[in-house]
Amino acid sequence: MNRTRCDHTPAWGQLQTAFEATGRAFDARAAFATDSKRFDAFSQSAPHVFADLSKNLIDQPTEALLLDLARQTGVEAHRDAMFNGDAINVTEGRQVMHWLLRNPAIAPVEQAQPAITNVSNDLVQVHATLDAMLAFAEQMRADEAITDVVNIGIGGSDLGPQMAVVALDEFVTPGKRFHFVSNVDGHELAAVLRKVKPESTLFLVASKTFTTIETMTNAQSAKAWFSRQGGTDIARHFAALTTNVAAANAFGITTTFGFWDWVGGRYSVWSAIGLPLAIAIGAAGFREFLAGAHDMDAHFRSAPLAQNLPVRLGLLDVWYRNFHGFTSRSVAPYHSALKRYPAYLQQLEMESNGKRVDVLGQALPFATSPVVWGEPGTNGQHAYFQMLHQGTDVVPVEFVAVKHPKHSLDGHHTLLLANVVAQAQALMLGKADAGGHKHFTGNRPSTFLLLDELNPTSLGALIALQEHRVFVSGSLWGINSFDQWGVELGKVLAKDVEKRLVNGDAAGLDGSTAGLLARLRG
Repeated sequence: MNRTRCDHTPAWGQLQTAFEATGRAFDARAAFATDSKRFDAFSQSAPHVFADLSKNLIDQPTEALLLDLARQTGVEAHRDAMFNGDAINVTEGRQVMHWLLRNPAIAPVEQAQPAITNVSNDLVQVHATLDAMLAFAEQMRADEAITDVVNIGIGGSDLGPQMAVVALDEFVTPGKRFHFVSNVDGHELAAVLRKVKPESTLFLVASKTFTTIETMTNAQSAKAWFSRQGGTDIARHFAALTTNVAAANAFGITTTFGFWDWVGGRYSVWSAIGLPLAIAIGAAGFREFLAGAHDMDAHFRSAPLAQNLPVRLGLLDVWYRNFHGFTSRSVAPYHSALKRYPAYLQQLEMESNGKRVDVLGQALPFATSPVVWGEPGTNGQHAYFQMLHQGTDVVPVEFVAVKHPKHSLDGHHTLLLANVVAQAQALMLGKADAGGHKHFTGNRPSTFLLLDELNPTSLGALIALQEHRVFVSGSLWGINSFDQWGVELGKVLAKDVEKRLVNGDAAGLDGSTAGLLARLRG
């Protein structure tokens, strides 16, 4: 399909003019003072998520221009191509169909939608794998002899299921503990192995190719530990989430669940990679997780651009990155169960949109992905919020709050909600101080995402919202958000360095690498 890069559109120049005229000096406080309906104009409900965008540095004429930019770059056609099953991952010649993993099964008579008809065979395979995976999950949940589940993966095979299991801790089946090992640093695996027993542990090895060096190193070490500790049934205590069934069988694993090359790692929690979550919250809970995401998919596909929350967030990201020049975004979830949510978003955004060339391989003359970082509130308030309020850089903040808690501890949730609302308010309002030290400039932007409850459905919707938001900004920038060649070079060089650490050969190395090699071998 033909895509038009953002800087090749009339709207791009119009936005530059608007930024110089009013955007650079925009003051949200003044905007509220002159527009009694600003909150209504810049807030909206999407499936399972309410969003308040009104504290951002944007007005309606600017948003109208950004919407023109989306139309002129062909975001709608690009979105429809993804949902139609086209190979929009052009550098790898692959479809991008993580959305299909949460699409309900549709009977043949109902397959009138072209987007479903085009991939109907894939949908049948998706549900066959899903049903088998969930049946296994229920079997493990019912097996009282299994008390610990250890997921061994890295990247999307770790961040997604780990984030979701931690987030939905209130829904986790009693009697099961969940552990996640990703780092090739043996300290991480050793710490987990000290807590478990071979006869009561299920190891899940998550690697599409069954060759990922960090994952397979950890898996081999776990297998060796299992044998040393008297474990005798690899087939019962190990399962694989992989497409390389032969390699898994050679490892001793007979239970495998596969997925497809159109599922990127950072989009794979909806697939068999989500097995730890399915064991944790059960088949019904996992289907609710998928359903929440599907609801957000339907919103992204059908809502007009001006009321399309992923589109509005993605456009705001472009406005901040390319016009205001903001280099990062802080994510502040005010719910302790969402403590791995910022790390999950780091991979989702920076691995997807951390690109310096467009789909044609041409160097970009503008910035792309911001740095995404954060911690749960209120912890962040006592750490880096000082910089957010009074630092020299303006950092947009994205707050996430949950209206109804799952605990019954008196006073806690009211205090938590008071803090998140007050922090957003303080960032915008600021405070004058002639002495300077207590002066808050204010007019610092934030977005506020609110869930009624944190449950499988709302978590699924929240994650899908972020996926589509990243799609939108990447689409405008004209990049391929679905490859990740940047992770490969270091892996290749690591194999060479690993050999040199053993044999001491420093021939051909740069001075720093040679010096470090000698130091490490000394």
